[in-house]
Amino acid sequence: MNEAKLIGIDLGATNIRAGIVQGGTIKKIETKKIKSAGTVEDVLADFYLLIDALLDKDVVAIGVGVPSVVDLAKGIVYDVQHIPSWKEVPLKAILEAKYKIPVFVNNDANCFALGEFHFGKGKDKTEMIGLTIGTGLGAGAIVNKHLFAGPNCGVGEFGMVDYLDHNYEYYASGQYFSHLYNLNGEEVFERAKAGDVLAQEYYSELGTHLGNAIKLIMYTFDASYIVLGGSVRHAYPYFEKNMWARIQTFAYGHSITNLKIDLSDLDNAGILGAAGLYYDQL
Repeated sequence: MNEAKLIGIDLGATNIRAGIVQGGTIKKIETKKIKSAGTVEDVLADFYLLIDALLDKDVVAIGVGVPSVVDLAKGIVYDVQHIPSWKEVPLKAILEAKYKIPVFVNNDANCFALGEFHFGKGKDKTEMIGLTIGTGLGAGAIVNKHLFAGPNCGVGEFGMVDYLDHNYEYYASGQYFSHLYNLNGEEVFERAKAGDVLAQEYYSELGTHLGNAIKLIMYTFDASYIVLGGSVRHAYPYFEKNMWARIQTFAYGHSITNLKIDLSDLDNAGILGAAGLYYDQL
């Protein structure tokens, strides 16, 4: 692992988290609530505060993961979820002009996949899919040991594909519980752990939909290794059976015998993955 000293930044809906990453470990983390209803400049000011708290002369690059699509060549961020003012922000150019070091910007699900590939369960893989299941459903794809994101940073947006009367994200993420049962995912999880049969059944239903989503990934990427991340992965014992039951209906049975699905055990995967954008460029 390269010993370069990096800053990895994970931009969320309400918080921004940044850390110093070196030699595959996080040396220091800074977290701040962002002014999500503020102007472009308000949110940039939150970036600057965290970077300034971490930056020193040894930092060689900054990586940023954002919940949106990105012009990867120019580092322009479009339509950031839950930050209305961020419709078109040339984040790479802004940060490079201010800090005079290279900046890499990408989608947060892609950063999760890179984090697993460089620092987590995917370290020995040539190809893998990182699938994040939380309030949304996103994915990143590693192909031939590099992130495959597409020119519009749109590879892996399986959650947006039409499914039943909505899309996969509606049924195969934490949104499922709020949309169908008016419950938040944390409440369902606590009830399931306490032995609530109905809550466990909700997870079984989600597993069916997730299994269908994974079949879609299999048909499009011929995946043999998938790492599940995001908060919903902690409930895996409650949806594993139904998920695999649907996967077993995949048309090409031999492919399923080669498929392995693991759960991420990385802490701060978003920060690590953002730093991993630097390694992907080497």
